[in-house]
Amino acid sequence: MTKKTQRMVMDLALITVGCALYGFGLVTVNIANHLAEGGITGITLLIRYWWHIDPAYSTLVLNIPLIIVGYKFLGKRALAYTVYGTVMLSVFLWVWQRVPVSLDIHHDLFIAGVMAGLFGGIGSGLIYRRGGTTGGSDVIARILEKQTGIPMGRSLLGFDVVVLLASLSYLNLERMMYTLLASYVFSRIVDFVLEGAYAAKGVLIVSDSSEAIANAIMNQLERGATYLKAEGGFARDQKRVVYAVVATTEIAAVKRIIDDIDPHAFITILDVHEALGEGFTYKRKPKRLFLG
Repeated sequence: MTKKTQRMVMDLALITVGCALYGFGLVTVNIANHLAEGGITGITLLIRYWWHIDPAYSTLVLNIPLIIVGYKFLGKRALAYTVYGTVMLSVFLWVWQRVPVSLDIHHDLFIAGVMAGLFGGIGSGLIYRRGGTTGGSDVIARILEKQTGIPMGRSLLGFDVVVLLASLSYLNLERMMYTLLASYVFSRIVDFVLEGAYAAKGVLIVSDSSEAIANAIMNQLERGATYLKAEGGFARDQKRVVYAVVATTEIAAVKRIIDDIDPHAFITILDVHEALGEGFTYKRKPKRLFLG
């Protein structure tokens, strides 16, 4: 099996898992606790309430025109994954409505709202992370991200608001507030899954002792360091700025190293949403218990 085929199999497997989680949350949490949903899924719930049509079927019908629009913007691979995700979501919506599984959370709508956001966010995040969508507003959100750079979680939250306002036609205000809680949790979880589970920090260090600091970071923390050429804005002197990416838990050690070498160094710490490569996604050599 080639590497490309292995990647495609992994993509489809995780999209399937994501659709299963999303469908499970929608059936056993949202529908069971009379909570609404945003986007096209929310529209299918409106249709379910007013015309008693199974969301498993209306999901497919409503997504056909959106998938046609997506054909122009998403490309062949993304479109194929979107079609697959849409079909899988419909399948799991059909399955979970017929499998006798339930969650005993009817007594607490707060827990229901949080769990709806967790199931939906994790499931959708897995799907988006592998380049797929479940159709509907996901297609529009992916197009916006590609064309304008707007994060998917933010645009999805905007779509949710519109559909949720329409859902007030069959929900009371109390359940709508818990639905909004679910939508907020959903958007945050989607962003978290997309940003990567391995949080890291980028450190920019301006110091006259840049070489000593870089060597200490490489030797003591076994992290790489890069020199960036810079020019002082006031004195116009040439400097070498040290740039290093470290785990969040190593920030304190970096500060200690810098303080020991140059207490007057200027430090900037940046958020790194995802780090790929040596020491992060590749195996690192095990650290010795004692240095020296």
